Amino acid sequence: MKYCGQLNTILRSLLLLAVVFVPVNRVLAAESPVFTVANYPVQGQAKDAVTAKRLAIEDGQTAAFKSLLKRIVPVTAYAGLDRVKAVQSSKYISGMSVRSEQNSSTQYYASLDFSFSANAVRDLLQREGIPFVDEQAPSLTLVPIVIPSQGGVPAQGANNWASVWSGLDIVNTVSPLRVTGWNDSLPTNTLQQLKNDGAGEAMRHLGSAYGGDRVVVAEAEVDQAAARLHVTLSGRDAAGPISWKHSYRISDGDVAYAMEYAAVVSLGVLEGRWKAIKARDMGGLDVMASPAAQIHIQVLFNSAAEWYRLQQNISGRPGVQDFQVGSVSARGAEVVLRFPGGGQQLANALAREGISLTNNGGQWVMRKSY
Repeated sequence: MKYCGQLNTILRSLLLLAVVFVPVNRVLAAESPVFTVANYPVQGQAKDAVTAKRLAIEDGQTAAFKSLLKRIVPVTAYAGLDRVKAVQSSKYISGMSVRSEQNSSTQYYASLDFSFSANAVRDLLQREGIPFVDEQAPSLTLVPIVIPSQGGVPAQGANNWASVWSGLDIVNTVSPLRVTGWNDSLPTNTLQQLKNDGAGEAMRHLGSAYGGDRVVVAEAEVDQAAARLHVTLSGRDAAGPISWKHSYRISDGDVAYAMEYAAVVSLGVLEGRWKAIKARDMGGLDVMASPAAQIHIQVLFNSAAEWYRLQQNISGRPGVQDFQVGSVSARGAEVVLRFPGGGQQLANALAREGISLTNNGGQWVMRKSY
């Protein structure tokens, strides 16, 4: 009986170790959603419908590629994009789908989804030394609300605020979000509390109402007298508490257009905050832009479950490339990967999470810090 019990324990451990390898390989092989630019508007005009469609798709593909690069590159590194502005986007496209289209004998209009090769784009940016973040933030709930114009009369186009947000590419962004309406069960003073105490009592109410602690209220106030649209983002996203304000000009009374522009900028703010956090976790922009160096690591663990957690942490870490597992024993595993700046930079990033990575005579050794 004792022999059978030991055998069962060994078999369970081996089964867990075997299961560990499957999801990691699948994750590494999958294309990240951030490399798809969805619902992108294109238009073209030419002497015939065929040429108009071709020009619209070519121009749209180029513009979508530029949009993708700005999505994943931190704002403070945008200057580096000048080095890749002449590249042909057609070399990086992996697919296209049509959401809607209209055409005439000389014009073509459509809304398209462009997908780009994740590995090809990563290789391009790494060759040029341009830092990027292609890991999505945990999803947040965004609640768009409109404050009426002076006199309490809603401005023309004010009801578009929520639909404008829903029309953005809020699934593939590096800061994905779910757009929903105001929850009437919230206390009437929640908005004022949110402005006064930020992440205090108001956030507890919002978290309870929307089922999570990442909730951002996007408030749009239409000031018709001043022809300005005032936008405030308040709450908490994946980067932490947020209280951000900006005003936009309303040209020719076009509130709807001002809202479209403001929503695009606001989404960029949420993306920028997440990219800044990930850049910090990786050691800064200089480290992110450094060439990825190969690292051989001996991973030490006390159980199959601990190995699973370590493996998930390493393989899914931003900046880690070409993650491969070699031999595995009951208490250790051999791992090879590439990381910007090499072993010491990876050690700095892991140290913040209680994982030790030390260089023992040229051999990197990883273990949990106790």
